[in-house]
Parts: sequence; structure tokens; C-alpha cells
Amino acid sequence: MKRLEDRVAVVTGSAQGMGLAIAKALGDEGAKIVITDVNKEQIDKTVAELNKTGYRANGYQMDVTNKDAVDHVFKSVQSELGSIDILVNNAGGSLHTPHVLEEIEEKHWDLVVNVNLKGAFFCCQAAIPIMAEQGKGAIVNISALAAHYRASLAGVQYTAAKAGVEGLTRQLAYDWGHKGIRVTGVAPTVTMTGERMQGLWDGKGQDEQDKVLSNIPLRRLSTPSEIAAAVVFLASDEASYISGINLDVSGGRFLR
Repeated sequence: MKRLEDRVAVVTGSAQGMGLAIAKALGDEGAKIVITDVNKEQIDKTVAELNKTGYRANGYQMDVTNKDAVDHVFKSVQSELGSIDILVNNAGGSLHTPHVLEEIEEKHWDLVVNVNLKGAFFCCQAAIPIMAEQGKGAIVNISALAAHYRASLAGVQYTAAKAGVEGLTRQLAYDWGHKGIRVTGVAPTVTMTGERMQGLWDGKGQDEQDKVLSNIPLRRLSTPSEIAAAVVFLASDEASYISGINLDVSGGRFLR
């Protein structure tokens, strides 16, 4: 039997990139996957492709920074699919904002903090009452090594937002464990999730790339499938006594 057979898994920001890799990994373990994103056209395309290739996928357009929209989608998922067993708060990133301090404007700070941190909060706030009613649930928040170390390709707005995500993870795990809800986080380092990340990496030049890689004991960047594997583990019963942690998936880059 697959590890997540028939569980309903909501993954935010999952129409492409890292989120899609996570959704597929959950689906490979038997979960019914719920694709949410702001891009309706991309959602429709992704859901059609997933269902054509054997996954069980539903799609909902959702802006994680809009509380009313989040509440509506989570209620719809519960009504249509019967439960919400897994939530992966993946929507986020540095969102094309500057990483140089002097170039960061208030709008850049607000965008990154709102999507990464407030969006995760809204989704947890919508999912937890449903999970509490069921008596169980697993939430996995996508943090970043930057949250407790430093960023390589992003600015302070990103490190601050992801640090907030890790605090959110710990507090919710403490507050809701008695209801059978586990809350954990996954903290990747630089991961090649698409053209934008590839462009940022290529823009560093060979010397800077070598410097980053020299600080990673495994001497390479991670792949989306490696991050997804960690999410699947934390969402599964194999991690039934794990809660409140943020798991580094960083090739040993940060050793504490």
C-alpha cells in the first residue's frame, strides 16, 4: 500500500516548479492532489496533464494573500473531496525582488512577506479547524536555509519572511499537537526549480558558483525531487512522532 493512499493533499503554488514536483511526489504515494496557484490558465493545463498521466488532481485558483479566497478554496476542497489531510505551504520565494539592500523598496518587502509568511498563516488558519475536526492532519511549510543561516540569491525580505515561517511552524506544532495535527518545515538551499533560478545561478559567474558549492559538503545543488521526497516523508505516517521541526535539505551546507 502506498504511504499516502487516498489522502487529500493541498499544495500551494503548485501549478509549476517546486510546488508541482511536490504535488507529483505526493500523488506518486497515492494522495489526491489539489493544485492551487494564482495563474488559472497554468492550473488548468497542469491539472489536465496530471490527470492524463494517472494522477488524481483537482485545481483551484487562489491568491494566498487573500484571506477570503483562501477560506473559500479550503471549504470547497473539504466539501468536494471530503477532507484535507495534508497541507504544503509552498507558495513563495523571493518573487523577482531585488537582493541588494539599497534597491529594496517597501513594495518588495510587502510582497515577499505577504506571500511567504501571511499566505502560509492564512492557509494554516483555514486548514487547521478542518484537520482538528478530523482529529489528524499534517502541515509541511516550505522554509529555506536562509531562515536560520543566510540567503545566496535573495535579500533580507526573504530571509525575514522565511524566519517567520519557521516560527509559525514551531508555534502551531505546539498549539495543535493535542488535536493530532503535526506541523513541520522543510528548508532547502539553492534548488534549480526553473528558468528564473537557473538565470540567477548563471548570473553569479563561475567564481561565485564555485564558492557556494565549496560550502556544500555534497558539492552540488539540490533538485526539486529531493525536496519533494522530504515533504512526502514528513507528511506520511513514517514521521508520526515528528512535529515542530524544520528539516534542512541542504547537502550539509549548514551544520549545527
